[in-house]
Amino acid sequence: MELRHLKYFVAVAEHLHFALAAEALGISPPTLTVQIQQLERRLQARLFARTKRAVSLTAAGEAFLAEAQLALRQVERTINVGQLAGRGQLGRIEIGYVGSAAYSGVLQQQLRLFRRAFPQVLVTVREQPMARLPELLKDGQVDIAFVRLPIVLDRSLRSQVVLRDRYCVALPAEHRLASASGPVKSRELATETFIVPEQDSGTKEVSRRGRFALDAPSRPGSLLQVLTEVSFGAGVAIVPDILQGALDMPNVVFKPLAGEPINSEVAAVYRGFERSPVVKNLIEQLLRTSIA
Repeated sequence: MELRHLKYFVAVAEHLHFALAAEALGISPPTLTVQIQQLERRLQARLFARTKRAVSLTAAGEAFLAEAQLALRQVERTINVGQLAGRGQLGRIEIGYVGSAAYSGVLQQQLRLFRRAFPQVLVTVREQPMARLPELLKDGQVDIAFVRLPIVLDRSLRSQVVLRDRYCVALPAEHRLASASGPVKSRELATETFIVPEQDSGTKEVSRRGRFALDAPSRPGSLLQVLTEVSFGAGVAIVPDILQGALDMPNVVFKPLAGEPINSEVAAVYRGFERSPVVKNLIEQLLRTSIA
């Protein structure tokens, strides 16, 4: 039995007339008759009662009609799903991100745009340790990663900058510099204990400018954990300035750094050889809407 047998049978059952059904199908009446006979032999049951004046469904034909219609609808749905998936309109995307991508709002902005354009795509979003994200991308466990640059990437990976910001210093509210006027100079932090986030480039630049060494700093992990330790009075931290408007952590004061801004970037990282149509659609959106 082939799909055409079901289509031919349903056409005859709906018209109850072989000539009209054949015309609707675009085949000749004799061909249609042969196909229905093949189907009846395959089922070992008569589906139609025929006279010179009328065609009607037998009891077996009525039972078979409901299942045949259901099967054809399922085939149509399957074809539609395949077409949607092929165009990247259906499927799943796994996104990994670091906290500052969410605190800045750039992650939410990109996801809103994508979900508006592709509402049938399932997008899963999870915060991940930044050091793990490049390997998760290579292994296929993550499709797009939002990271804070700089970060070492394999040659198979590509990146697109989605946000530019700068570093500031987070201080306990009781710190001597928290109430001081003006930006904080790097050398004023020379004797401090540093709480260092995953991306330590800002901390290293402050150390370089202030001409002091970092003495066994604490590395708790995420930005939220970093600010929590600062709020406890455990030390100071060099963090992205977007946190000022995103996190209202008790007992933490943010102050600008003196001198040339210490700039940083958040980037979307993806596989250069990506084959998934749905992931390609998100990559195209990132390239189209992100900063140059």
